[in-house]
Formats: sequence, structure tokens, C-alpha cells
Amino acid sequence: MAVKGLKTKDKHIHSLAKLTGGPSNILYHKEDLIAYDCDGFTIHKHLPKAVVFPKNTEEVAALVKYCSENQLPFLARGAGTGLSGGAIPINGEIIISLVKMKKLISIDLENRRAVVEPGFVNLKLTNSIADKGYYYAPDPSSQYCCTIGGNVAENAGGAHCLKYGVTTNHILGLEVVLPGGEIIEIGKNGIPDSPGYDLLGLITGSEGTLGIVTKITVRILKNPESKQTVLAYFDSVSDGSGAVSDIISAGIVPAALEMMDKTAIEGVEAAAFPVGHPKDIEAVLLIEVDGISAGIDEQITQILEVCTKWNVREVKAAESEAERARWWANRKTGFGAMGAISPDYLVQDGVIPRSRLPEVLEKINQISNESGLRIANIFHAGDGNLHPLVLFDSRIPGQTEAALKAGSACLQVCAEVGGTITGEHGVGIEKREEMRFVFTDEEILAQTKVREVFNPDNLLNAGKLFPSPGRCAEVKKEMKAAGL
Repeated sequence: MAVKGLKTKDKHIHSLAKLTGGPSNILYHKEDLIAYDCDGFTIHKHLPKAVVFPKNTEEVAALVKYCSENQLPFLARGAGTGLSGGAIPINGEIIISLVKMKKLISIDLENRRAVVEPGFVNLKLTNSIADKGYYYAPDPSSQYCCTIGGNVAENAGGAHCLKYGVTTNHILGLEVVLPGGEIIEIGKNGIPDSPGYDLLGLITGSEGTLGIVTKITVRILKNPESKQTVLAYFDSVSDGSGAVSDIISAGIVPAALEMMDKTAIEGVEAAAFPVGHPKDIEAVLLIEVDGISAGIDEQITQILEVCTKWNVREVKAAESEAERARWWANRKTGFGAMGAISPDYLVQDGVIPRSRLPEVLEKINQISNESGLRIANIFHAGDGNLHPLVLFDSRIPGQTEAALKAGSACLQVCAEVGGTITGEHGVGIEKREEMRFVFTDEEILAQTKVREVFNPDNLLNAGKLFPSPGRCAEVKKEMKAAGL
């Protein structure tokens, strides 16, 4: 049946519009679809067939069932802030946008949990419960606009995951629409450690390849009694890295332990939230401790002693909440701040053992020199989650390809020292081939077989996360021959 107001003869567009309540809930003209041709990974762009905006779980299920029955590829999308291409419609998919499903359904302070829809913005949850003395711990840098549904898909982290963990550590239950349109509930009533397979852990971080999350039960935490934040400046990245390892070795577990190198500092100081970092400094640490008031001063004293041992030039504590907020705004806008010093950038997301920080950062510097491209480093130093930002100009022939090659080389280094290729941004299409750095053909095949159980027709977000099995042994041999 045709839907009035749609200027197309495509029967699928009419059927999808009908399932979501009419023409106001679907986009299908090219000029409207351009906004959905990529996510935060902008190097690759592909237009979807259409974008639909369901308002509830039942509409999502109806859309998924229709796509499944008509063999139409489809994927879910949140705010589009993902950095690995997980929401790019490489197969001309129907995009099921969840931005209209943005309710805070319930808050249960007694049991410290809340229930939200997938389009609910991360920071809004903390803002909604802050006056009651609670907060939501996962804090990606994009938390002011990213959605909790997207955080579940990517198993997002953030600056404070060193102490509090990533998204999966705060998920108590999920409502999920499977690729055939069935609705299931995992972790009913938010009760932890349910019997059976850990489906919560499987769905969280599956990058939208196993199902579409339509309701999320999350753990909320009581605000810490006290909190202090320290800035420490170092004349070498090596000294700053040494301080990171020694702080953790001293038995201190900061809420956050972040590092920026000289190029990153140049970017954040040229952007929206400058705080006056010295222009000639090589590294800055941003260290935050929280907990019971009685122990905070002792931890700060220990941190100062460690920094002094590693030749700190200057170290200072925030004198007010406003100053602390400025420091964090400066750090959290770090990725976007690269636009102040470079037309384009590619951000990577490798993880390494903390003890290998000086070695790996030196190798990244070598990759920068060999590629002729500047690489800024902004990262979660406390848990070894590196974010090399490769700066380039896509208008110059060959620079995009050079940036991709340099980014892959950075991940090779991470894998070679016993790390991995992503800590929080996901694999998407960006790092599919780099999965061969850390998995064998057999391990990749085993994981794709799990996907086939949920997504047998491979209509949901196909072509993401895994390469086709094969060549893993050859890639590792090539890495060894190259001295990586």
C-alpha cells in the first residue's frame, strides 16, 4: 500500500514508512542521506538506501522483520560518533536510527540502577541523577553527544575506566531485537550473574552485528566523597611514562591517569579550551584520585613523590572545581582539537602493557618520521590504551593512504609487544584486516561462527569487525620479517 506524501515508487520505502508511522519518519532522498554516509571515521563514505526512525521496540522489531523477510541489508545507528566505521552503510543498508528512542525509563536509587533507551545521551544520565548524589561512570570523550546504545555496541571506555571499568562492567540487562525480528531480554530485572551463557558480555562490544539493543539497564554509582586532580609537566615523554608505571606500582589506582605529548598539547592549546600548558613541554599527565576523604591527601603526596623522582618540571593540584573542569575540558576535546593544527586526522586505538610505554612511543615517533606525517599522542596512560592521531591533509595526493599505512603500523607495534588493536573504539571497517595481527585464522573462524548463530543471513551490519579467514599466518610472518 502506497503511503501518501512519499515521492518514490520504491515499494520498500513505502512499506518501511508505514511501519514507522508515515513519511516524517523516513529519509530516502540523496541530499538527506549524505549526512549518514559515514560516522566519526570519515575516510570511507557510502550512502544508505534509506534511514528510518522507529519510536519504540515494537517498531524496531517490525522493521527488522521486514528487512529480513525481504533480504534487505540493515544496521542500527546512534549518534554517529563511532570512530571505526561501524555505522557506515557499506552495503547500501537501511539505517535504523535510534535517536528518537531517547527516554530515561526509570531510576532505582535503592538498587543503584537505571533503565534507558538506546538513544539516551551518555552525559544526560549523570546530569539526571547528579542532584541525588549519583553518576554513571563510563565517560567517553564524546559523552556530551554519544548515546548509551552506541556505547554498548562498541563497549566504550573513557578516561575513568582505569578504576571503574568500561561499559560492559556497568551493564546489568539488555532488551535486544534479533536479526529475524524476535525480541529477547537478557539479564532480567538487572540481577547479576544469571545462569547460562554470558549473553550480556557477548552482545556488549559486538558492534551491532548480533542484534539491535532497544533497552538498557545500567549500574549507577554514588558520588565519591572526595576528589582531587593533579597536572604534572615533564621535559620528556620517557619521564612521564616512567611516572605512570611507578604510580600504579606504588599501589595507587587513580580514577584517571591521562597523558598528552607535545603535538597533542599544541592542538588542545590552539582549540576551544586552552589552560596555559607550557609551549616547550614534552608531556603532561592529568591524574585524578577519588574515594574516602581520609585517604586522598596521602595518595596525592605519593603521586607527587613519584613525579619528583621522574624529573617533573612542575606539578600542581586543581584549586577549584572550575579549574578541574577546565583541565578535563581541555583533555576531552583533544581529538577534535587536532582540527586546529591539521586539516584531517586519523585516530588509532591500540592497547599495550604499561611497562612498554616508552618503547612503543619511540616506535610511533619513528613511524611518524618515516611517513613524513606528524603523530600526536593523547591516551589513557594508566591502562596502556594509546590513541595515536595521525595528522594529514586529504587534499594532497597520497597523504590519506600514507595516514592509513602509518595508523596500521602503530597497531602492529602494539600487537608485537603483547597488546591489541583496540581498547574502546571498536574494529568496524577500519581495523578488520588488523585483526589478523592478534588472531589466527581458526580464532577468526570461531568468532564468525558465533555471529552466524545470531545473524545467519548476514543482513545485519555485514562486512564489519572480522576479515575473511585466511592469511593470518602470512601476515604475522611478514611482521616478523619487518622486525615488528
